Amino acid sequence: MATERDESDPSAPSTAEFPADPRRQAQGRYTAGSDAAADESAHVARPVSRSRAGAAWVGICFSVLVLIVLIVFMLQNTAPVEVHFFGMTGSAPLALTLLIAGVGVGVVTLIVGSVRIGQLRHRIRRDRDAAPRGRSPR
Repeated sequence: MATERDESDPSAPSTAEFPADPRRQAQGRYTAGSDAAADESAHVARPVSRSRAGAAWVGICFSVLVLIVLIVFMLQNTAPVEVHFFGMTGSAPLALTLLIAGVGVGVVTLIVGSVRIGQLRHRIRRDRDAAPRGRSPR
């Protein structure tokens, strides 16, 4: 439904409003107002697309913050603790024992993840070889 601007009401929209154009929405270029008004105004803010470099930058910043917290934790927990592992007994700083445990969990996670990726790659290769020739899998 189109609306026109009322000269006495400054909060009224300045252009006629029409239903959204699905093509503009799919391209991320839709703005409120008529399509003609959107084409004429080159200064309309468009959404910023995300990039891999931006995602990597956010990941690096987060990793640096986690590293700083880990360093502070290690500096504050230097008291020795007694460690028992498979019948062996020893003494080590608390931060070091927790760091070793965390690295162990990371290694186990990498092994399990690598095995799963290998299974999925094998399944994809098997399914691709079993597919009928001459047709694309799409």
